[in-house]
Amino acid sequence: MLVLGRRKGESILIGPDIELTVLEVGSDGIKLGISAPRDVTILRKELYQEIAETNRGAVQQDVSIADLRNQFQSLKLPKSL
Repeated sequence: MLVLGRRKGESILIGPDIELTVLEVGSDGIKLGISAPRDVTILRKELYQEIAETNRGAVQQDVSIADLRNQFQSLKLPKSL
């Protein structure tokens, strides 16, 4: 792990097109600004972990095709469809 010290207003570049800037430094944490291309996904680690856990739980659910068919058939769809 690379550890760098930065002060308010200073930046770090990751590759040619991602820039992290220290916006505020306080007693309870720091505020970072991130400049990156739109196609780069940026998530807080705890949010990423929560999404991954939710996805794992969804994959592990045991649902039979028959149950899904019964649920679908029980839906009240408008006759115009």
